[in-house]
Amino acid sequence: MSEADDWKRKYRESLVEMEKDETRWRQVEQALRRLIGRLCAAGMGVNPRLDDELIKLAAANRRSADADELTRLAESLTTAVVAVDAVSPVPTITFATTDTHTRLAIKSLLDRLPVSETNKATTQTLISELAGAKNDAALASIVTRAADMVHEHTEHLGRERLQAAAILSQVTQRLGEMAKYLTESNHENRSRFEDTKSHSDTVISQVRELTHEVGSATDLGLLQTLVNARLERMAKHVSDFRFREEHRQLELSGRAESMRNRIADLERETLDLHTKLASEKQDARLDPLTGVANRKSFDERFAQEISRKPRANPPMAMLLWDIDSFKLINDSYGHRAGDRVLQSVAACFMAAVRSGDFVARIGGEEFVVLLCGLKLEVATNIANQVRSAVEALRFHFRGTPVRVTVSCGLTELQEHDTAEAAFDRADSALYRAKHAGKNLCVTA
Repeated sequence: MSEADDWKRKYRESLVEMEKDETRWRQVEQALRRLIGRLCAAGMGVNPRLDDELIKLAAANRRSADADELTRLAESLTTAVVAVDAVSPVPTITFATTDTHTRLAIKSLLDRLPVSETNKATTQTLISELAGAKNDAALASIVTRAADMVHEHTEHLGRERLQAAAILSQVTQRLGEMAKYLTESNHENRSRFEDTKSHSDTVISQVRELTHEVGSATDLGLLQTLVNARLERMAKHVSDFRFREEHRQLELSGRAESMRNRIADLERETLDLHTKLASEKQDARLDPLTGVANRKSFDERFAQEISRKPRANPPMAMLLWDIDSFKLINDSYGHRAGDRVLQSVAACFMAAVRSGDFVARIGGEEFVVLLCGLKLEVATNIANQVRSAVEALRFHFRGTPVRVTVSCGLTELQEHDTAEAAFDRADSALYRAKHAGKNLCVTA
């Protein structure tokens, strides 16, 4: 029962975590919808036809329209912009500082969108369109589609939460069945004990009465009749008791067999759920594109290393990597080519580390490597070997050879260090490597 209670606790924790994720993404969705409303208001007054489209979009956004309706309105707005621009070009708007902040905010939201195989391409497309957005209508279209993605992810989290709740309900039902079986078994044992005691008391009473009658009988024929009558009653009583025992044993065997089957089913379900939960937990900490750890996993591991540093003092080196000119590769050859570069570079990092080391992708083209038990000098040698291995990779896109290089900033964790201070040192070293010509490893 303690193991079952532990499983219930784990599923409740999983359910609470999914509810937190759902709440967080609903907040992001609300922020995106507020941004849509502000962009619609900012774009008013350019052209009456555009004003009509912006009013429709703003109204749909206020009533939390679904993804299909927002998509149709965004497409209609795009068509209107093209049509109006063909007749009377929309005046070019020079983005002020506030507009730049808006674009940066949208870019930050896009970077934080949940990435999966289904929406990865859409996210990259939105980021590319954001870089070339020329007016508020284009920004509104981007934000609308981003809000749709957040809404879809929120709905997915809701479905997962309901599924987890259903699983918890099934486990609770199985535990209830086991408790009922134990209660019935306890009641059956008590009933058997009382029946056995009653049977023993009856037999003893019959023997005593028979002894008394035998002792007081003077006629042999009468004695024989009394003995036979007593023996028949005792035999019937024993036969009835045996019948009740056999019937009780059959019922008990049936319930035991049923409970064994139930327990076997529960064990199979528990094993399946444990495997699924472990797989989902592992997937939640992996970058889906490269297969290495993600930013969340890095933050947890780095916090552990920072907290452990004052107690023990093994050296620990942090290597912060960035792929040189990665945006140029994406823009020139497409995001599929960029994905291949990310996967190959991540494979180089994984091939260079040991079992206790750590590799994570923490941003678009940024990676971090933690080398345990190595001083900065040794870590620098390994970093240069990895840098050379990446430079030796051969990529051909559209028949053109493409040279890929990486830059690295290194630092060693200090006693009583903080995560922010250590990361800032590595980031500063990476900045110097970039500005010194790239394809370099620089120590903090």
